[in-house]
Amino acid sequence: MKLKFINIFLIALLTFKILPFSLCFAFEDEHNSNKIDYSSDETKNEFKNLLENLFAQRNAAIVSTDTELLKGFYDLDIKVSLWAYESEAKKTQYLINWSEKQSVKFKDIKSIVRIRKVAEKEPNLYGVICDVATEFNYYYLDNPEIINKFRLGTNHYLNLKKQDDRYIITKEWYTDPFADSLDMNNIKSDEIREYILNQKAPEFTPSERIKNAIDYAHKYCGVSEDEEFIFKYNNKYKDHNPDGGDCANFASQILFEGGGFKKNTSWNYAGKEGTKAWLNAQGFKNYMVSSGRASYIAKGSYQQIYKAAFNLRPGDFVAYEKKGRITHISTVTGFDSKGYPLVTCHNTNRLLVPYDLGWSNSNIKFHLVHVHY
Repeated sequence: MKLKFINIFLIALLTFKILPFSLCFAFEDEHNSNKIDYSSDETKNEFKNLLENLFAQRNAAIVSTDTELLKGFYDLDIKVSLWAYESEAKKTQYLINWSEKQSVKFKDIKSIVRIRKVAEKEPNLYGVICDVATEFNYYYLDNPEIINKFRLGTNHYLNLKKQDDRYIITKEWYTDPFADSLDMNNIKSDEIREYILNQKAPEFTPSERIKNAIDYAHKYCGVSEDEEFIFKYNNKYKDHNPDGGDCANFASQILFEGGGFKKNTSWNYAGKEGTKAWLNAQGFKNYMVSSGRASYIAKGSYQQIYKAAFNLRPGDFVAYEKKGRITHISTVTGFDSKGYPLVTCHNTNRLLVPYDLGWSNSNIKFHLVHVHY
């Protein structure tokens, strides 16, 4: 699956060291050379605090289900800032629509920022590269005592320009976990909500192979809850995101490293390179089914498969079809309190995320596949 990137224009008001900051996203030439690398912990912490404030403000709009709160970040008299507001509001509204479809409410959302690099590109213009892990805590409306959670990972490249006592962000470029949902048709079905609310998590005891597969997925997904492994992949394998996507590579790793599946001439990886069945989403799905290592549970639109999805179990996988081709693979690694399948994957890194979140456009078809361990 090819990564989806967006350029955002944003003017945001933040509080940092009790000073007001104006933030604005704009298109810039990415090829400016860095002049000075500011690698001190003090400098990294300064920008870390600034960006964590920004993400906290965005998260608050989702929790409150009020996209009007986003207007406080923007100068709506400036066209590019207005466009940015409309883009962010659309993504926020998607999460609100999804939560209504799911009959859940977000309790809180928290973002962890790791600054990888701060460099002065020219006087008072700084380039910042950072990783962000955002944890969503939610509960079902009929059972608010039970909190479910998932994590999403994004990678950001920003330019920040300092003007007097303010920073202006002149560019933000990041992986967008909802790129396949911005044109979604709003799903508001009483039947879907009622069906989900009437479910419960199944009794499931994983075999040793499946447990090892789950543990591997959670350890190397890139947004691990284990602080030692957060923002990390398994360095035995090449990160194929720059080559077009790492989702099938990671799904294959889960089966081989964790699940104990044997390599063969069709499905193989060696020397940081792999076969099509190992690395390609379409090739992976086709190989798993045609080899007999997996079999179909169901396929179709969300409305066609959402009931069958409750038959998924940890170790199975979901393949996502767009325009006639499989573009993404996610491995099922758990359930939430209603038994809703949760997936873990690479590309935009996910840990125990509801399988349909970010895949709600009407042109997306789901392939639900059971793996024979």
